[in-house]
Amino acid sequence: MTADPPTHAPDAPDDRSDALGDDDLDEAILAKVSDFLDGALTGAERDEVAQKVAQDPVWRRVHGELTETRKYLSGLRKAHAPPRFTQDVAETIHQRSAGRFFARRTLGDRVPFSALLVLALLVLVVIGYVLWSSPTGSLRRGPDPAPVPEGSAVDKP
Repeated sequence: MTADPPTHAPDAPDDRSDALGDDDLDEAILAKVSDFLDGALTGAERDEVAQKVAQDPVWRRVHGELTETRKYLSGLRKAHAPPRFTQDVAETIHQRSAGRFFARRTLGDRVPFSALLVLALLVLVVIGYVLWSSPTGSLRRGPDPAPVPEGSAVDKP
């Protein structure tokens, strides 16, 4: 058997995986292989990725790395938070903030804004009614003054 002459520049690396380097791993390959391992690819895409993993050394290396990473991650034990975790965190924040975050709640914090708005509108309507119905009401326009006769000593303004 005879070796085929190289079709690339003499100083270029022979293997494409060396050209990518560990730091420059092609994100598209990584995403495709990850989706392949997750089972998120459709039939045609899945077959295409499986074929590339079988033939291309870069895809095979990425597949091997992701499979190895998944194996290590699945071996880790899942740690559960203690039962009083949220209460302990809230108490710690309360102590360190000197009550700024967990201060006593005001009426505006406890009552919804829409209820306060309706209450304010009702108060304005009641105040308007009281001013309108009072004998000296400033909202009611009084009767027009009587017309002044033409020949009177009082001049019209």
